[in-house]
Amino acid sequence: MTTDNPDTVHPYAALGPDCVLDALDSIGLYGDGRLLALNSYENRVYQVGIEDSQPLVAKFYRPGRWSDAAILEEHAFVAELAEREIPVVPALAVNGRTLHEYQGYRFSVFPRHGGRAPELGDPAVLEWTGRFIARIHEAGKLAAYKERPAIDPATFGAEPRDYLLANNFIPPELLAAWSSVSEQALDGVRRCYDRAGDVATLRLHGDCHGGNVLWTDAGPHFVDFDDSRMGPAIQDLWMMLSGERHEQVRQMGDILAGYEDFCDFDSREMHLVEALRTLRLIHYSAWIARRWDDPAFPVAFPWFNTQRYWQDRILELREQIALMDEAPLPV
Repeated sequence: MTTDNPDTVHPYAALGPDCVLDALDSIGLYGDGRLLALNSYENRVYQVGIEDSQPLVAKFYRPGRWSDAAILEEHAFVAELAEREIPVVPALAVNGRTLHEYQGYRFSVFPRHGGRAPELGDPAVLEWTGRFIARIHEAGKLAAYKERPAIDPATFGAEPRDYLLANNFIPPELLAAWSSVSEQALDGVRRCYDRAGDVATLRLHGDCHGGNVLWTDAGPHFVDFDDSRMGPAIQDLWMMLSGERHEQVRQMGDILAGYEDFCDFDSREMHLVEALRTLRLIHYSAWIARRWDDPAFPVAFPWFNTQRYWQDRILELREQIALMDEAPLPV
């Protein structure tokens, strides 16, 4: 389960270059002084040059977010996918372990894997990606997470909404409007879930958008399973969609053309596309709010917590309320 600690301030304050290199030294990996910070806000991720070897990627987990058991559960799932020759990047076992600790920081190391952003406007790319997502899901059905929460209206909607309201992030003059529209949005989410019925849940990538897919001539590689959770299969499909409704219809058709080569898709889950999008919007605001004490966040998200930001979120949720009452995308 998640274990966010509101008393944890500046969790990475002591994680300087020397600490990163010393942490790797502690497990027998000796850096050559080359250290490149990679784009990550939730965790801290570095490409590290290694003496007489290829560079590695070191990931330092945000203190207090996941339990050790939850991190190891993710590692085991990704290793399971790799054993099935699904293109993922599993944590390396060093001294028989994939999770290490140094001066209060938990970290793992990964092989470096290059690639480019996928061309999601290309039907062949979407179909190819759909085939591999299906293979991830076939493995994901074989067991359930025990330590990681699910993606559902409670964890991604009601709880984040309550957090924002309880911690006074909404400007007073917009509080009534945001409180009302967010509750209406969650009512819409619940109606979507009611229409979908009792759909199956499985282990997912959880954050399967184009930024977490690296493309090479060999096809897609799926990276960053940090947000892997239990949830409906459609969660790993809808974030590949973009543009107007007719474009999304075509894109979903291309994805499912590949997906259904390996895995059956329950069309009732299409009722959840806009519901899951709504939940992600609420959860995203709460995610930034929970991290606001981290100095990296005000720098990276200077627009957060301004009046304009919350005005835009109110409009966004109103649009989602309307979209959730429309007919789902056809499949």
